[in-house]
Amino acid sequence: MTTPQTATAAAALAHERLRLVVQSTGHLLHGVSGLKPEAVAEPSALPGWTRGHVLAHVARNADSLVNLLNGARTGTDIPQYASNEARDQDIEAGAPRPLDVQLDDLRASAERFAAAAALLPDEAWTATLRHRSGYTFPAHDLPWKRLMEVEYHHVDLDAGYTPAHWPEAFAVAEFRRLAEKLAGAEGLPAIELVADDTEDRAGIGAGGTAELTAEGPVRALTAWLSGRSDGDGLQVHRGGVQLADGRAALPPLPPLG
Repeated sequence: MTTPQTATAAAALAHERLRLVVQSTGHLLHGVSGLKPEAVAEPSALPGWTRGHVLAHVARNADSLVNLLNGARTGTDIPQYASNEARDQDIEAGAPRPLDVQLDDLRASAERFAAAAALLPDEAWTATLRHRSGYTFPAHDLPWKRLMEVEYHHVDLDAGYTPAHWPEAFAVAEFRRLAEKLAGAEGLPAIELVADDTEDRAGIGAGGTAELTAEGPVRALTAWLSGRSDGDGLQVHRGGVQLADGRAALPPLPPLG
């Protein structure tokens, strides 16, 4: 991720990312509006969650990020959620709502997020914020976190939007971010990743000579790295020889947190 050196640069980066959020949110709203009413109660791609759970989570995530934006603007420490328990309860309570209510909530929460972001002066985008899991991050990265929520969970709805629909800029940036997090990961064999459509390359897992090479479109690589795919669309080689069932050779990835 880019590290801006001035408040003006931080604000410019944040606003660039906010424009991506608006575009991706529009695609999500369009997709959800095309669902049948009964689809809300059907399973999503996330174990134990219906599509209603995913939609409720995306809406409540927007409101949680409004809390962080308000904290950045006012210079106060406002927690992302009241508690992890409250977060989970809100998702459970929101999951069974009818489709039209879900859609209205999704739209309204996105508008609240955009309005809160618009209030931040340039200096506020350099503030340090605390994620609900405890780590800190610069405010100018918050729009990207929202973009991740929208793009990944749009796929998780399992309603026709797939990693192949991800904007290339999102897929490339996430490929680089996820590969960096998995570089040197203990217990993971050394794997060379090659994006044949963008010429991005990265190594993950233990150091040394790569045991496997996984090659394919950057969206397919990002889908695997993010847990949205079992390696579909990738060619896997060992010792220069393409494996007939490459997906079976790919190891499970450690949780990214």
